[in-house]
Amino acid sequence: MYKATLQHGGKTYTYHDIGQIGEDRLKRLPFSIRVLLESAARNCDGFQVSQADVEKVASWSPAAADAVEVPFKPARVLLQDFTGVPAVVDFAAMRDAVKSLGGDPQKINPQCPADLVIDHSIQVDFNRTTEALERNQALEFERNQERFRFLKWGSKAFRNLLIVPPGCGIVHQINLEYLARLVFTDQSVLFPDSLVGTDSHTTMINGLGVLGWGVGGIEAEACMLGQSMSLLLPEVVGYKLTGTLSSLATSTDLVLTITSHLRRLNVVGKFVEFFGPGTGSLGIADRATIANMCPEYGATCGFFPVDGASLAYLRQTGRSEETLALVEAYLRANHLFRNYADAEQDPQFSQVVELDLGQVVPCLAGPKRPHDKVAVSDMKSAFESALTAKVGFSGYGLSAERVSGSARFQFDGTEYSLTHGDVVIAAITSCTNTSNPSVMLGAGLLAKKAVEAGLAVKPFCKTSLSPGSGVVTFYLERSGLTPYLEKLGFSIVGFGCMTCIGNSGQLDSSVGEAIESADLVVAGVLSGNRNFEGRIHPLTRANYLASPPLVIAYALAGTVRIDFATQGCRAMHTNVAQSDSVTTDHISPAGNIARNSPAAQYLTSRGIQPAQFNSYGSRRGNDQIMARGTFANIRLVNRLVANPGPRTLHLPGGEEMSIFDAAERYRQAGSPVVILAGKEYGSGSSRDWAAKGPWMLGVRAVLAQSYERIHRSNLAGMGILPLQFLPGQSAESLGLTGRELISVSGLSGDSLKPGCLLKVSTDSGLEFQVKCRFDTEVELEYYRHGGILQYMIRKLI
Repeated sequence: MYKATLQHGGKTYTYHDIGQIGEDRLKRLPFSIRVLLESAARNCDGFQVSQADVEKVASWSPAAADAVEVPFKPARVLLQDFTGVPAVVDFAAMRDAVKSLGGDPQKINPQCPADLVIDHSIQVDFNRTTEALERNQALEFERNQERFRFLKWGSKAFRNLLIVPPGCGIVHQINLEYLARLVFTDQSVLFPDSLVGTDSHTTMINGLGVLGWGVGGIEAEACMLGQSMSLLLPEVVGYKLTGTLSSLATSTDLVLTITSHLRRLNVVGKFVEFFGPGTGSLGIADRATIANMCPEYGATCGFFPVDGASLAYLRQTGRSEETLALVEAYLRANHLFRNYADAEQDPQFSQVVELDLGQVVPCLAGPKRPHDKVAVSDMKSAFESALTAKVGFSGYGLSAERVSGSARFQFDGTEYSLTHGDVVIAAITSCTNTSNPSVMLGAGLLAKKAVEAGLAVKPFCKTSLSPGSGVVTFYLERSGLTPYLEKLGFSIVGFGCMTCIGNSGQLDSSVGEAIESADLVVAGVLSGNRNFEGRIHPLTRANYLASPPLVIAYALAGTVRIDFATQGCRAMHTNVAQSDSVTTDHISPAGNIARNSPAAQYLTSRGIQPAQFNSYGSRRGNDQIMARGTFANIRLVNRLVANPGPRTLHLPGGEEMSIFDAAERYRQAGSPVVILAGKEYGSGSSRDWAAKGPWMLGVRAVLAQSYERIHRSNLAGMGILPLQFLPGQSAESLGLTGRELISVSGLSGDSLKPGCLLKVSTDSGLEFQVKCRFDTEVELEYYRHGGILQYMIRKLI
């Protein structure tokens, strides 16, 4: 549909001209919706995508009240880790398949499937030497040589498969610097670059003007097999930026401010599209930082339409002038290029919110969630208030007597003292901030000033620098700042997801013992995007997200109980009951494997020594490990037991045991399991094991007050029934304790529809209605087949 031609450079190209819907209709469409429209028109085959589907997208309205289901076929799929492989891997079948395709299966060993994993992160202890990078990369190759061989074979055996080698950087920054094209050319057909990726921070690419978002590996597998994605035509929130940032504010301060703002507005399941004159003042690095943290503010994507800055970035990162000219010509011809200074180009939005960039102040986020913003000027008072506040997202419930607690310990022959708020981990890390030269150079300049002034970081504080790509190393070295960072302990230890995902390695045993002996609330400060409980390190109960310069500053201070500013207003926090915001890090941790955990016991039984346990993230190719790691977070709050941790009661007897052991008993008895949860269930990473793991533990339904978008979709893809309490209702308000036998009626026949109401009854006689959170007919079809993979296999057969 809408076919047209473009003459450029002596060649004739074809494209699908979305302007053919009419100028008035097109002008009101947000630029993100225009990308969906082009995809629908180009892929219209009368089967997966019909003319009616194209018309649905073209008829997008900011006032639409009804849910409209539309298909979407992205231009490409970005895979990270082992998320492109089914939950239970049949290694014998995989070896046979590899052999039948003419490849060399190498050492795919069914006796030790844990070795065949894909994880770009590096799980080793960091140290303060210039050899840290080489040491860590050598260990990565040693531990993962089998999967590297397998991936290298795959890169040669399959068409349209590109493998980015280990040691290059974080996939999202590589995507921005190298993989993104803005416009694809396929046999003289031009179309916009778009993608889905198996990590929630895939959204970073929207900063360049490429529409994309994170999905679970389950959904990505179907997409790679040619299945169009099904989504509800989203509301689009217009986020208007005006003014300019002050000289003291960084892009990190801006993104933490936007994250806090949009979380309060509840943009889950919506597109956010940035516009306004202030947007044009932001470079691509700043826009990418904002787009990257989209999962933290809850939207599907945070989109910056292509403008001149996008083309300048492509030029800066090595694209040819010929390519740039064709990209610009196509985008202008197809109404996908915009000028942020021209208000006449502003489309209609479902809702408009505004932020004056000049009002952004230096800030952090924490101590337990990325959207709980704290101004630097309020940091000291906010942390001290949190110590005695009620246990919750901003409270630790310490008595007045315990606030002054401390512990002394020996480190390298010198005695030190630790108290609440002391910084024991300081990391410049993650794809969010290390892609931005302004904040990275700012951190280097601060390090230079500190070294010249004779300042130092306490030697027991674990410091590290893990950039998103080698480009960072280049400009830090060329600017002469690397030696100053190394002097403070911020040596480059690798390129990949590290402290932000829990791969900081262990603290020195003397430090850990001191923390535990006095039950101290010590802190981690990192330039990451996630700080949920138990994610950064089991012993750092307070974790704050901050810009790279602030990481340096707090590392030098040695504590978060310091006021860097001269004045400010008191921070406000809202305490929420801690059964809310059960994250994918609670459900399926990616960090260290605790030595007393069921996963550790399994590894030990296979002859694996604790030093080789690695992390859950790097073991995610092994279903036996991941099943035992489900709900293994030491900060998980389960109201069936008294203390946080991966424990539960086996009912009806009431014996306390590990969650895995209880699940095994239920499985042997043939009893399916239901999870009762609060708000924002499944927030955090787009971790498909957070759906696969519960399915393997026998979970067949989840009943929550609300869900995060990707996790709800993953549950549907695994054949787990997502149910939602009606407004105003919760497990507490209905008197549910988790000890009941629960029955759900209406799951068979034509009465089961997306968004329908179902009846729930318990053995105590309680009856109430819940909402079925299958949001599309396609998700319902997946459920009826037992999951998306079963659906795809039957479709192929």
